[in-house]
Amino acid sequence: MPQMIDHPQRYAIVNELHARPYPALDVPCHAVHLAIKEPIDAANRDRGLDRQHLIDLLDHHGAGHPQPDANHCSGEIGKYMLKWESHTEFVTYTAFGKGVSDRAFDPAEANVFPADWVDDAPGKRLVSLLIRVEEMPEDEAVMQQKLEEWFVGESLAVSRVVEGAAVVAGDFRIDPAGLMRFAVFVRPGTGKRRVGRIVQRLCEVETYRAMSMLGLVRARALSQKLNALDPQLSALVSALDTSEGSPETALHQLLQISSELESLAVKYTFRFGATGAYEALVNQRIEVMREQRVHGRQSFGEFMMRRYDPAMRTVKSAESRLNSMAERAQRAAELLRTRVDVERSAQNQKLLESMDRRADLQLRLQHTVEGLSVVAISYYAVSLAGYVAYPLAKALGLSKEMMMVGLTPLVILLVWFMIRRIRAHFE
Repeated sequence: MPQMIDHPQRYAIVNELHARPYPALDVPCHAVHLAIKEPIDAANRDRGLDRQHLIDLLDHHGAGHPQPDANHCSGEIGKYMLKWESHTEFVTYTAFGKGVSDRAFDPAEANVFPADWVDDAPGKRLVSLLIRVEEMPEDEAVMQQKLEEWFVGESLAVSRVVEGAAVVAGDFRIDPAGLMRFAVFVRPGTGKRRVGRIVQRLCEVETYRAMSMLGLVRARALSQKLNALDPQLSALVSALDTSEGSPETALHQLLQISSELESLAVKYTFRFGATGAYEALVNQRIEVMREQRVHGRQSFGEFMMRRYDPAMRTVKSAESRLNSMAERAQRAAELLRTRVDVERSAQNQKLLESMDRRADLQLRLQHTVEGLSVVAISYYAVSLAGYVAYPLAKALGLSKEMMMVGLTPLVILLVWFMIRRIRAHFE
């Protein structure tokens, strides 16, 4: 083939397909799974602290360190195989150990993660699982007896998975040691990789379920706030068709509610979006296990449908209600702005009509003043003209009074004509 230049990300995007492989597990074995999350703003946490916490665990067991900036790694720590993964909001630690304890779900099996190391984690423990993997007994009644002893029957979910390769069971309850427990009974002859996939999917189901349930807590808190804002918004919307109260005041109150709703949307949008993504992962992981019912017991999918799905619907309902209220507030604000603009236009029209009346009155007053001005100016003009014309009148033998009578109409006419010319010039 001719030499070609590779895209700088070609190998990176191909290697991503092969990252985080499933473990290969011998039966019997056990797995301890831990998920740690920052309670607040976990997506923007300092990931260097997560890496340092991992290094502290590796140093505790004398194991090697991962590559710089790695977001997943695996290796041996003592007699366990450790798998570490860094996700958007949390980190997971999964330790796989050979064999099982004589006492089922012995908390000592979780000591691979020291208590003081867990306490120093840069976050809080959200998930803590202990999974017991053993061979499936020839007599399934023995398996049923174990499940009755190990789990709470009311919430026990049991399924035959992956074409009958194994039976998985769990009651989704936290025991006194703080661990949630799952049991896996593997059919003889099942491959190591298949066992690893089943165990890994159980860890993922519980981790993503716990992460998605965080949205339910936020949805309940949001519902309380929306319950307080909804009556205020409804009252303002109902008052739009009445003339009571000031529209400017109502608009100010409506803008305050809109501002609060937008603030809530910014605060809760990420969590609701993440909840939807985690829910999809939970359902997908359960689907790929291809469950079959075992002796009339509820399956994992049925358990989730009865208890988990209503929680997710509550989250979606809260998100939909928030968006609906924000849209209602926006539409009401637009209607109220239109009402304010119409009222202001009416006020401006009245103001213009008032100004027209004032201008007309001013014009009339100006005409009146103009007539008085003609009289006043004519009075002084006649006096001045009398002084000028007196010698001529004396020469003609006219008396002063007759001269003034003759000049007055002429002067008044000239003054009136002059004022008209001046006004016409300015107009």
